Amino acid sequence: MPPRTPLNWGSLPLLPSATRSLIPLAQHNAATPMLSYTSARGIKSTFGPKRDRFAHRHDMPALNSTSTAAFERKAHSTPLRTGLLALKRGMTALYDPETGRRTPCTVLQVDRNEVVAHKTRDEHGYWAVQIGAGQKEPKNVTRPMLGHYAQAGVSPKRHLAEFKVKDGSGLGLSVGERVGANWFAPGQWVDVRGISRGMGFAGGMKRHGFGGQPASHGNSLTHRAMGSAGGSQGSGSRVLPGKRMAGNMGNESVTVKNLKVLQVDEVNGLVVVSGCVPGPKNQILKVQDALGKPWPKGPMSNAELAPIVETAEPVRVATAAA
Repeated sequence: MPPRTPLNWGSLPLLPSATRSLIPLAQHNAATPMLSYTSARGIKSTFGPKRDRFAHRHDMPALNSTSTAAFERKAHSTPLRTGLLALKRGMTALYDPETGRRTPCTVLQVDRNEVVAHKTRDEHGYWAVQIGAGQKEPKNVTRPMLGHYAQAGVSPKRHLAEFKVKDGSGLGLSVGERVGANWFAPGQWVDVRGISRGMGFAGGMKRHGFGGQPASHGNSLTHRAMGSAGGSQGSGSRVLPGKRMAGNMGNESVTVKNLKVLQVDEVNGLVVVSGCVPGPKNQILKVQDALGKPWPKGPMSNAELAPIVETAEPVRVATAAA
């Protein structure tokens, strides 16, 4: 095959007039400096950003491990003011005079509640009010606790408890002040915490509501028995943690939420709430504003409490018969 003849560019015919008109524009663009860029090739992912495993929700930032961050997370569920200590006196019922509806209720008695101490964020790491209730003989109180009560200027108390508050505004009650039953208002909602009545050692049917086993068909002496505690090879041949079994029942902390305050008797220190509360009679209870309801527009200090109006009974004067 013979070699190809080299192409002579000078012998080529001239370009059309339409093409020659673009040559000055090309020369103008060549004189203008152009920005250099580097193209990069990649793969467009169809998945979004990876979720942070420390975030409790995908649309929320990750949780911080500092004490300040933990304090802020609990702020929305912390009451604005302190609660009170009350004794369970028993249950009764109230009748609505208009509808005749019967409402079971529990009578609580507020017994000499006084502020013993304040817990602040700077010194203790949280905001709280320490409340003491009742009375105790000084000879039955240790010397460190006697000094604690003497510093607050109150008598020795039989019961002592703390009520956490949201911020410093919840410390409206000064140390040594006494709080009565009018701290709560009729119609508001409260949470009641206490130790439930102890049942001792109970079986599975009483403690957890098991249905029991058949009364016949070959069953002997195991009518109220628990039954199998777990599987064999498929479940690891072990008893899984948290298996409900027979054991000690009751005598544990129980919280009854969203109880409505029906009546308040400030003179006798009585607060009547709807429903039942944990524990036997004379059980000490912690009563505080309900977390599951809007915060009540209650007083933050004794200065905001409504004065007690006592109505005096008319005195009958006996006149001597003529």
